[in-house]
Parts: sequence; structure tokens; C-alpha cells
Amino acid sequence: MPAAPDFPPPPDRVTPRRALISLSDKAGLEAAARALHARGVELVSTGGTRAALEKAGLPVRDVSDLTGFPEMMDGRVKTLHPVVHGGLLGVRDEPGHAAAMTEHGIGGIDIAWIDLYPFEATVAAGGGFEAAVENIDIGGPAMIRSSAKNHGYVAVCVDKAGLDEVLAALEADGATSLDLRKRLAARAFARTAAYDASVSGWFAGQVGDTAPARKSIAGALAQTLRYGENPHQTGAFYRTGEARPGVAYAEQIQGKELGYNNIADADAAYELVAEFEAPACVIVKHANPCGVAVGKDLSEAYARALECDAVSAFGGVIAVNRPLTGADARAITEIFTEVVIAPGADDEARSVFAAKKNLRLLITAGLPDPQGAGEVFRSVAGGFLVQSRDRSLIRPEDLKIVTRRQPTPQEIEDMLFAFTVAKHVKSNAIVYAKDGQTAGIGAGQMNRRDSARIAAIRAREAGEAKGLAHSLAEGSACASEAFFPFADGLLEAVAAGATSVIQPGGSIRDEEVIAAADEKGIAMAFTGTRVFRH
Repeated sequence: MPAAPDFPPPPDRVTPRRALISLSDKAGLEAAARALHARGVELVSTGGTRAALEKAGLPVRDVSDLTGFPEMMDGRVKTLHPVVHGGLLGVRDEPGHAAAMTEHGIGGIDIAWIDLYPFEATVAAGGGFEAAVENIDIGGPAMIRSSAKNHGYVAVCVDKAGLDEVLAALEADGATSLDLRKRLAARAFARTAAYDASVSGWFAGQVGDTAPARKSIAGALAQTLRYGENPHQTGAFYRTGEARPGVAYAEQIQGKELGYNNIADADAAYELVAEFEAPACVIVKHANPCGVAVGKDLSEAYARALECDAVSAFGGVIAVNRPLTGADARAITEIFTEVVIAPGADDEARSVFAAKKNLRLLITAGLPDPQGAGEVFRSVAGGFLVQSRDRSLIRPEDLKIVTRRQPTPQEIEDMLFAFTVAKHVKSNAIVYAKDGQTAGIGAGQMNRRDSARIAAIRAREAGEAKGLAHSLAEGSACASEAFFPFADGLLEAVAAGATSVIQPGGSIRDEEVIAAADEKGIAMAFTGTRVFRH
């Protein structure tokens, strides 16, 4: 490890004399470059950036004039030269550095405004392997890191926002401050780290390495949150760049700023509602669905979802899989709702929601693909867990009927609906459903029997709220996201009114559970797929 040199302390103020500019995205280039030139800052640039500055009539030196070498190898080699990196890394007030710079004709570079080849955009646009490789920037990250390391003298900008801060400082004081240069350096290292994370993650996927020796996660700050899960915790929201419709890239039409829990719940709701082809509505409270239903239209789907647990729905998050109409909005706004997320909303719906100033309305560019590939992360002390997204899809032909009684076509449809919902409920999960509507949901209990009992309570209360003499679970399908380890959970489902059960199977006591189902005369299907959600 190199010993820390005894450098003199960097100056607080640096009056820039030379700026190196190299941009892929040239938005705002001309005006910013004119502002630098007006302050007597010499402009040095490369390739397309230099051509754009010349076209704008600005004096600019080509990097090759400094290095004495032309760009070569299709632009792969142009700034990897001691004159460039010496100008960025040289400690101007250290006698040895100053002497070396003089001896070799190296002029200091005081501002580096550099973005990177659009690797992330190339991959997102579906560019092929060779196109992606050619968009892996080498010289840009090297110059950014050199500039950031030597922040005592160099202001490094990795985006237009950073350059605007430099221009504001020059306007106010004619110089950059050490504090500003440190803050810009921190952003610069974060940018190169995120860039390398994107490249390494993509490359691991190209070679089929699902568990690389090193794994990096990168995100761009989307929002600083008022707090985290609780007011005494800090919170922030980052976008990873994954091209998946949902809360991360939704447009917030109205309402208060989203909070940590709002974002988490909206994501959970939208991922579930995307599972259904018919018009569907999902109501989520504290990350768990409390009501899910399909209908002939969204208004009917919402009404049926609300029937399942109107008490829990108060202050919840609503997701739908069709654009909202005015009629939908009027129904939804009859009770207090925190967030509504949808793939669209007409003018009338927006007008109705506008009367509810605190309601957040999120509009997305589409629905997430339930079978789309991706990764899910979870932090633990000292590390994080990574797994592939649950892309399971159970079809009628996947079911293994293990009881003497065969399920009816309607029971099969109810079972598949219930199991789809159970896939999105915190374990242990039990879901009763009938005719495309959840009747009762039991979530997150330490044993499956209690989850079945809680779901039965919800179904009974829902029936009472409708003025029925029976529970909504009467004649329902019961879904368990993992196997029944004992027959007691299944018997609770039967007591609640379920006539069919769907579960993964795989317990050492499967025969005991099957025998209990046969004794009660219900139908039971095994999926062979467990869908835990912790």
C-alpha cells in the first residue's frame, strides 16, 4: 500500500484556467462552454465534442494537440496519455510534481466535464453484444477517477448539474471552493462505481454466471424521502435502471410526496395486479393484499376487492391493470386511500382525484411482465441476499389431483386464482377465493393453521358486511403457498367453508393430509411449486 505523501494542503480557492470536456450527451454544451470561455477558461476536447464546440464558433484545442498523438484504434485510444493524466493528477503546490509538469510540458487541468459512453442505454435499447462492448468507456472513467482523486485542485463534473454548480461558483466568486470540489469528487466516484456495476452485472449475465464472485448494485437517486419506515429513520429511493414498468418510473400526477412505505406497498400491489388478464384490482395494506378481485370492468373489480376486507382497505394502496375512468375514480374516492397506481387515467378520472389533494395518483407506462426475468435483493447484517424474481406460473395442466374427488372446472379456476394471490402474500399464507374474488386472506403467521383461522375470520366478517348468513369462504378454494405440514391447517380451511384446496405438496405427511381431504369430501391439487414470500 503506498505511503501517504507529505503534500501541502490544497488551496480553498482554485481559479480555473483550463477545462477538459468530453461528452456523449451534448445537451447544454454550447451555453456552458460559452460561459467558461467568457471567464477566460481554455477549452480542450476530443472527437465529437470538439467538433460541436468548433461548430458553435468557440475556440477549442484538440487533446491530440496536447499529447502529440492522434486518436487511434477507432477512438479507443485518445486520452490515455501522461500529458492528460498528469494535468489531472498533478499536485500543483508540491515541488516534485510541479517540476515534472514543467519538464514534460504538462499543463494543469482545473475542470473536467466528462460523461461516459452510453453503455446502460445501449443495453436497455437491446443492443447486441458487440455494440455493448464498444460502449464500455475506458478513457472516461480513467479521467474521472484521476480528477476526483486530485479534487484538491480539480473540479470534476459527471453531468450538467455538476457543471452548473461550478458555473454558479465562478459567477459568485471567480473560483471553485475545496468543499465544492470534494462534493463533486464524491459524486464522480459514485458514477464510475455505478457504471462498472452495470458493466459487470451485464457481463456476468452474458456468460451465464448467476452467482459471480463479486456483485455490485447501483442506483441513481430518484427521491430523498421524508423518512424511512418510521419517522426516526432516514430514507431514500433509488432507481436501478431496470426497464420494468412500475412505481420506480411512474409519473406522479398529484398528491403528497411518496413515502418509504407508500413506495413499497405500491410496488407490491402493482406486481400482483399484473398477474391477471381480466380487469383487476388489488388493495394492499402493509405490503400484503387485503382484497383482490377481477370484474367485467375496473369499477366492479374494485367493489369486489373492497368487499373482502373494507376495514383494512382504509388508508391502503390500490393497483389496477386498466386505465382508470371517471366512474372508477368516484368509487375509489369514497374512502380514504393513500396511493392509486394504474397504467393510465382519463381526464375525468384525473379531475375526480384532484379533489382529493392528499391522494397520490401514479401513472405508469405499462404493466410489469410476471414472467419477466430479474433479480430481487434483500439486505442482512454484513451483506445482502440475491435471488431471481419468482416467475412461476401454474396452469391447469400443471395440477396433480391427489384426492378421490375431482375438482369442478370452476373450482380449478378458483384454485388457480387463489394460488396466484398467495404467491404475493407474506408467508405463512392462506387465501380463500371464489369466482375471481378473494374471500379471506391470512398472512405472515408463524404457523399455517393460524393463517387459515385469520383468513376465515376475514371471510366471515366480509359475509356479515354483505348481510349474508354465511361466510364469503363458503364454497371457496383455499390456497396455501407451501405444503400443509399437518392436516390441522386443511381442516381449518374445510371448517371455513372451502370445498377445494391447492398447495405445493411435498410434506412427509402428505398422505395424512390427503386422507383428511378425502374424509371431508373435498378436492385437492398439488402444484409441485412452492411460492414462499418472506
